[in-house]
Amino acid sequence: MNSNAYGQVPSAALTGSMRDFRVPGGADLLGRTEGFYRWQDLRRQNGLWPFSRATEGGPKTICAAQDDSGNRMQGVNFASQDYLSLASHPEIKATAIEAIERCGVHSAGSPALVGNTSYSVALERKIAEFLNMDHVVLYPTGWGAGFGVVKGLVRSADHVVMDMLAHSCLQEGASAATNNIHLFRHLDNDYCRNILTKIRGKDKQNGILVITEGLFSMDSDTPKLLELQTLCHEYNATLVVDVAHDLGCLGKEGRGHIGTQDMLGKIDVVMGSFSKTFASNGGFVASKSRAVKEYLRFYSAPATFSNALSPAQAATILKAFDIVDSFEGRVLRLELLANVMTLRRELTEAGLEYYGDPSAIVCVKMGSEGLARLVSRRLPDLGLVANLVEFPAVPKGAARIRMQVMANHTDENITDAVRILKTAKAEAVLELESLNREPERTDRKAA
Repeated sequence: MNSNAYGQVPSAALTGSMRDFRVPGGADLLGRTEGFYRWQDLRRQNGLWPFSRATEGGPKTICAAQDDSGNRMQGVNFASQDYLSLASHPEIKATAIEAIERCGVHSAGSPALVGNTSYSVALERKIAEFLNMDHVVLYPTGWGAGFGVVKGLVRSADHVVMDMLAHSCLQEGASAATNNIHLFRHLDNDYCRNILTKIRGKDKQNGILVITEGLFSMDSDTPKLLELQTLCHEYNATLVVDVAHDLGCLGKEGRGHIGTQDMLGKIDVVMGSFSKTFASNGGFVASKSRAVKEYLRFYSAPATFSNALSPAQAATILKAFDIVDSFEGRVLRLELLANVMTLRRELTEAGLEYYGDPSAIVCVKMGSEGLARLVSRRLPDLGLVANLVEFPAVPKGAARIRMQVMANHTDENITDAVRILKTAKAEAVLELESLNREPERTDRKAA
């Protein structure tokens, strides 16, 4: 639907956030969901609900999609997480078909029972070798790996010290494991040290799990890993690094920031996801200890009580690692980086600001939620598929359009995307100014 067809936007559709409905009141557990739905549907009816969309032919650089009301759109795709463009790689597809022909489509069991396949066993070995670690546990989702490593290792008397921007799966795992949760300012290792000093000043008996990410997906920045790991050793704490967004797609050898910072094999625990670079769902936890691996297998619920990766998933991830670790993988990373730098340069030339350092994630600054929603509403009609990110995923007043770059994007794709974003923002700024003036006119009439 054309954005001009919606008419004047109600102010309630431009304000508020999902956090407003996170703790609904009332005894009726089902009925109290209505408040969120009314707010959501108001946004939906005004073209301001860009979530839960579905692609029609997969995450290609040009794709067709539809929103959750069935409205169809088509355009250049900067919304998908397929950084090296492996989802449609012919060898990946052939591998999946071969695995299905050999093993069927279902693992039919937990990894703790008989859900493993020869593919998943080989994948564990491949990841361990890739990261210079010794042991790997596979999980059915990356979210499950993040939640599971925290909940699996931490008990109620232990402490979790984590970067305040750590992923939802890590924060939810911490909340499920202990009340002793300490957040430190983003990338501030001195702040982390102060927290560790206070904890160890009172508690020398219980464990401390320190959590950070190799690349933070909303701000596209990274911590100083050696400094943080040294800090953990000093305070008898354990470091977990989530490498979901940088493993495979960043660094000359594809080892992400752990590799570029010369920390391969030196981090206590590495956790990651296959859903960004490795053409599938799933996740992993890697460590140097067989004891840690076996403990997580049976005390980390997402590993123990979920079905294992399907044969096709495990086989395609294994093939993706082979490609990442090859000359072709190096070429794809160079193409991805070239596209990232082109996008960042053209955004700057268009007067659009973005967050962070070069990576496959380029978040374009919008500011207020209202402006970002009006920009997002225009993108489908103009021919761009991109994701709106707003509070509480990012701070209030720091909404953004998240552009996710792929190796197969062309210069034309990038130029079109930037042109569309610039146009959409310029139009949205004028509309928002008009909407903000409307109450003033109403007030003058009433007076």
